[in-house]
Formats: sequence, structure tokens, C-alpha cells
Amino acid sequence: MAGDLFTGTLELLILQVLDQEMMHGYRIAQWIRHRSEGVLDVEQGALYPALHRLNRKGWIVGQWGETDQGRRARFYRLTPKGRQALEAEVARWEEHAKAVYAVIGNPRN
Repeated sequence: MAGDLFTGTLELLILQVLDQEMMHGYRIAQWIRHRSEGVLDVEQGALYPALHRLNRKGWIVGQWGETDQGRRARFYRLTPKGRQALEAEVARWEEHAKAVYAVIGNPRN
């Protein structure tokens, strides 16, 4: 469902995941799928370009390591600049969601 994610949402989700712990790409996709109860299924074709964009921005950094299954993989972690970006993106997302709910109505009320 990554194609259905709004612009910037995937990057926000990746930053949030990496705020929890260092992970490789496949594990990031699994974490998002699990936490969203299967609603968000991030495809590799969207995930890896997003990881590369975040790396170029200096928000994450990767290093090679070995998975639990013994495979070589690049593990990513949030940088201090990435942590600042996460805070700003969460605030932006909350403002956006509040505005959308103001238009469509908040189903939780």
C-alpha cells in the first residue's frame, strides 16, 4: 500500500521506526506492517529509494551488518539531524491531520 501513502508519510514512518532502534530495510517494512496491523505494506520499490533520500539528507546513516538469519544487510540508524527532522515532521503531520479532521469531521468525537 506504499503507493497510497501521502507524500512524505513513508519518510516520517521510517524516521519513527529508526527512533526505536537500528534496523535493516526488510525489518523496517515488517515493523511498519506489524504496527499498522497490515494496513501499510511498504514495497521494496518505495522503501529503498526513501532510505537513500533520508541518507542523502543526513537524517539516517547506514552500516553493513549481519541479520539474525546470517545475511549481509545495511542497518540504518537515526542521526541527531534526523531526530530533529522527526520532531518537525511529527508536528507537521499532527497539524495536517488536525486540518483534515476539521474538514471531514473527527470520527472519534
